[in-house]
Amino acid sequence: MTIRQGTGGVELREYRPSDILALFRLDQVCFEPRFQFSLHAMRDFAEAPGAVSVVAEAGGEVAGFAIGEVEGNVCYLVTIDVDPGWRQGGFARSMMGWIAEKAWAMGARRMELHVFVENAAAIRFYERLGFGLVGAVPDFYGDGVDALYYARGIDFGGLVRPI
Repeated sequence: MTIRQGTGGVELREYRPSDILALFRLDQVCFEPRFQFSLHAMRDFAEAPGAVSVVAEAGGEVAGFAIGEVEGNVCYLVTIDVDPGWRQGGFARSMMGWIAEKAWAMGARRMELHVFVENAAAIRFYERLGFGLVGAVPDFYGDGVDALYYARGIDFGGLVRPI
């Protein structure tokens, strides 16, 4: 799938093990250290048996990625990272749709995620996608670093609606 952005395009594709270093480096750009994954953890999430992972590529470079984990009827969004130079282009929404569609095919009917309470941009993004606040989780990211817990159904052929 190719998504046009300005004069260029972003292609969404399946994760490949050779992507791991690029994903790890992008995670370091996107998040401050307390929210970053180690290389080992990133690989474990991306390559787990229930993993649903998508990479957004532009000009041969990773512009973003998302990793979900399907367990039973739930797909948990582990992370979604978008290079700062590619934000506001709309492909994060497409990556969420990709994850939802693949998760639906694996039997998931609900998506869940956690987000840092002070990450206003991410909270707005998830709420625009129809995620509803379930509650707060004290110390989710460590001592005194709380998260909000969001969820929504996957309700039409695997596509998160409305997208």
